[in-house]
Amino acid sequence: MPIREISTRPYNDQKPGTAGLRKKVAVFQQPHYLENFLQSIFDVESGLRGQSLVIGGDGRYYNREAIRIAIAMAAANGIARVIVGQGGLLSTPAASHLIRLRRAGGGLIFTASHNPAGPDGDFGLKYNVASGGQATEALTARIYEHSRTIQRYRIVEGADIDIDRRGVQKLEECEIEVIDGVADYAALMQSLFDFDRIRDWLRNGHRLRFDAMHAVTGPYAQRILVETLGAPPDAVDNGSPLEDFGGGHPDPNLIYARPLVELAQRADAPDLIAASDGDGDRNMILGRGIFVSPGDSLALLAEHLHKLPGYRDGLRGVARSMPTSRAVDRVARALNVECHETPTGWKFFTQLFDAGRLTLCGEESFGTSSSHTREKDGLWAVLAWLNVLAATGRSVRELVEAHWRRFGRHYYARHDYEGLPSSAALRVLQTLTDANAHLVGKSFGEWTVTQADEFSYRDPVDGSLAVNQGLRVIFGERARIVLRQSGTGTEGAVLRLYLERYENRETALDWNPADALAPLAHIAEECAHIAELTGRRAPSLVT
Repeated sequence: MPIREISTRPYNDQKPGTAGLRKKVAVFQQPHYLENFLQSIFDVESGLRGQSLVIGGDGRYYNREAIRIAIAMAAANGIARVIVGQGGLLSTPAASHLIRLRRAGGGLIFTASHNPAGPDGDFGLKYNVASGGQATEALTARIYEHSRTIQRYRIVEGADIDIDRRGVQKLEECEIEVIDGVADYAALMQSLFDFDRIRDWLRNGHRLRFDAMHAVTGPYAQRILVETLGAPPDAVDNGSPLEDFGGGHPDPNLIYARPLVELAQRADAPDLIAASDGDGDRNMILGRGIFVSPGDSLALLAEHLHKLPGYRDGLRGVARSMPTSRAVDRVARALNVECHETPTGWKFFTQLFDAGRLTLCGEESFGTSSSHTREKDGLWAVLAWLNVLAATGRSVRELVEAHWRRFGRHYYARHDYEGLPSSAALRVLQTLTDANAHLVGKSFGEWTVTQADEFSYRDPVDGSLAVNQGLRVIFGERARIVLRQSGTGTEGAVLRLYLERYENRETALDWNPADALAPLAHIAEECAHIAELTGRRAPSLVT
């Protein structure tokens, strides 16, 4: 089969966001679109030649075809070995672990994360480097600049690789190794958690329900939760990956996982109810009669992680993205460990992991993970909660309420305004920017503004500076308002408003969250004029 150089023309919309290049399927299906971006990676990352490359994806529509193209181009660009998950399936955290385990030069992960799939849905590609983490902003900028001038790409024409058959195949000088995509990840989980104790917890009558949302974590959950830990088969819902995720929205939150929220309210609900997303890097945790917010989940894990085998030496440090609830900060102070506040984007955590300054981290968008990999990891979080439940003998509710009594409660919500015209989103941001110059010292009822600014971050490892990372209005330890534009959508702009209120009074720990945060929502509207400037009287989504 010949290696050919095929002439092409640049596309000008291939600028990756924080989660890689993410577009509608139809955009990726344009002639040479995917090939251009892949060739830009191979050209800029010329050090990949002669090395191994991990390839996999979340199983969404166009995944298999895209992976075959990537394999054919990798072989044409001097990659020595391609390691691909059977059927093209690899969860994002499993791919990150595999890059590190096999000392690969990098990896291509085909996913649009929690976005809907199918012919009319979204598709995506991100490049992870040899550390297993996401490409840096500088590297993605170089790839993008190259994509704007590219004139040709290299591919093995007529390549016929069977990605469903395990074993090694040959394509030109490149070895294609199709592997069991679950085995190495499952072994890693067994090294971190006390599987015997979790088995005993299940044998003693405790129950689990995990919703894989017809996405990539289905096979991982089946192997680990059912086959290894002994949970009954019905403990895993929607465990078969489908190209359209069963027509659902694989985003584990209170809206898109509503059936799980309703299940948690039943008197006979399982002890732990959980879900993951399209590519396996997010998680949602519920117990009988209670939802655990991502910020509380991160703080609870920080409090109890030392009880688990892989973390008995304690925490080197913890981190959260700036918009994420400050609940973990209080645990860090009690444990006397570093607590880092970073911009949104997992690459900022990766830098701290690689420097040995971090064990546990999380984001408000239902992402939690540890130093075992360089991506957020949904199933890891579920197993961590299972192990904590088994080790403490407490229920989810008992653990959460004990945490609130000790540290206080951080009421928290995120309001998403999706599909906005970019001009409207920018007007809102500029309005709050202008207001911030005059807000310090101003009182809104019981709260006085102590800080109003645009968040910037000086990386403690390499000294690099990230600016324009979100607008903040801070009322000391008591409350915060954060406003920023997200980069995860594929249509229009997404504006996100974050509201946080802290209470440590016993009588205030069981308030209704919407009622507790209503005053902050009014202050945000007074300062940013979101309804007036966007025409939206309510957010598209509240989580």
